[in-house]
Amino acid sequence: MSGTENGQRRRRLLTASVAAGVLLAGGGGVYLAMAATAPGGATPGGVADTPRAAAPPLLRLGSGADGGTGIAPGEPDPGGGPNGTVYTAKGPLPHGPSSAAVHRPEGLVTSAEVTRLAEALGIPGSPALVGDVWTIRPEKDGTGARLDVARKAPGNWTYSWYDGGPAGDACLKGKACPPPGETKPSPGGSPVSETAAKAAAAPVLKALGQDDAKVSATQVMNGSVRVVNADPVVGGLPTYGWSTGLHIGPDGRPVAGSGMLKDPAKGDTYPVIAAEKALAELNEASKGTGPIGIGGCATDPPAGVPEAGKPGTAVPDVGRPDLGEPTTGASTPGAPCESIVDMAPPEQVPVTGAVFGLAAQDVAGERLLVPAWLFTADPEGAEPYTVTRTAVAPEFLAPPAKPSPTPTPAPDEGTSPARQVESYRTGGDGRKLTVTFWGGVCSDYTVTATESADRVTVRVKETPVDPGRACIAIAVEVTKTVTLDGPLGDRPVVDGASGEAVPRR
Repeated sequence: MSGTENGQRRRRLLTASVAAGVLLAGGGGVYLAMAATAPGGATPGGVADTPRAAAPPLLRLGSGADGGTGIAPGEPDPGGGPNGTVYTAKGPLPHGPSSAAVHRPEGLVTSAEVTRLAEALGIPGSPALVGDVWTIRPEKDGTGARLDVARKAPGNWTYSWYDGGPAGDACLKGKACPPPGETKPSPGGSPVSETAAKAAAAPVLKALGQDDAKVSATQVMNGSVRVVNADPVVGGLPTYGWSTGLHIGPDGRPVAGSGMLKDPAKGDTYPVIAAEKALAELNEASKGTGPIGIGGCATDPPAGVPEAGKPGTAVPDVGRPDLGEPTTGASTPGAPCESIVDMAPPEQVPVTGAVFGLAAQDVAGERLLVPAWLFTADPEGAEPYTVTRTAVAPEFLAPPAKPSPTPTPAPDEGTSPARQVESYRTGGDGRKLTVTFWGGVCSDYTVTATESADRVTVRVKETPVDPGRACIAIAVEVTKTVTLDGPLGDRPVVDGASGEAVPRR
């Protein structure tokens, strides 16, 4: 090896060791490493600096530039409803790293990856590609185990067991509750212990590459099925909203489940804020929605009844009954309009923990894992829950998109492009198609199905009940059934909003 080559190799090793030292000491990365260079582009040791990395692109979060608060279906609203919430740290909060990377789904799920998961679940057979979904189906009469895996990363998968058809869902919705309609009511028996359930789930988590996930098994449904929820570790960080859920039957075997098969890949790195600042931003975003239809302030007075305190309004003189004609001009102001909600103080919730991690967020229409602080809220008299706040520095968050001057008509007769069908199941002779999706509490939903020889396309139309009224953002699971012209058969069900195949559950 020449002397020039030796010198280049030493420079590369020295640069790598400096960057690694910064990362270990402060959890930083390219931003801290660049800060350690001396003026003129050289490090204090005289080694030439590498070119400055370009700034990462702005993130346009689905909830706007404020970073959003994370809430799973079934958990308390972090905004505290109309009155708002004040989160107060009980003890010092950590600083965390100075930068962290987003992680995004990339690539396609292979047949070998699906086979590995199927073997861990004890499902025989080889996967077949139906549309954009890998599937292993029962060979006869639809009875038995079934696995569906979306081919596109992150590879959303569902495992279900059909024994004469679905029989509903008694699961209390939580951040990782597996989907509905998967198991029949328990034939009896007692749920396995938490330890046994975790042991039964271990081979499946290993096949998913999630054997280091944070696992809980406290939930029991149908009296005998224990639910195992696993939050995977990605890039060395805990996650929120990227969970795997498994149902473990009384015989100790998985009977249902769902999750993501393919690990997200590391993306751009962003500067991040400390937990104290994130908590302050969380409180700013949690001031509440204000009164919603409570009290007598939102409605106009009955026709013919004068409105006290408004200049130019006719007001009868109650002290002069002989004066039946109204007078005009300024009158004595009436009492201010107040409601019970107006006078209620915000809810006070202690925060007993804060961990730096990654939370699932919609970014420009794509589901990513974004650096976030995961706060443990521990309200008095209620179960603790997790509320998240995006940790990306505010200057790297794109401002919310400005609305168009005129409303843009939604495609396909008002179908909401953001509404996505989560799952489907069939009943009867295969002509009853039941779809499940997430909606809001202040809208009505209708579902239509367009059939062709090779697919059935489902669209959801959302109609606000009262468009002019403020509505709190609470997610609810909605199930609707449509009747097809012919049995579904092997045709895939496609979501009309996203164009993606809908998993069967």
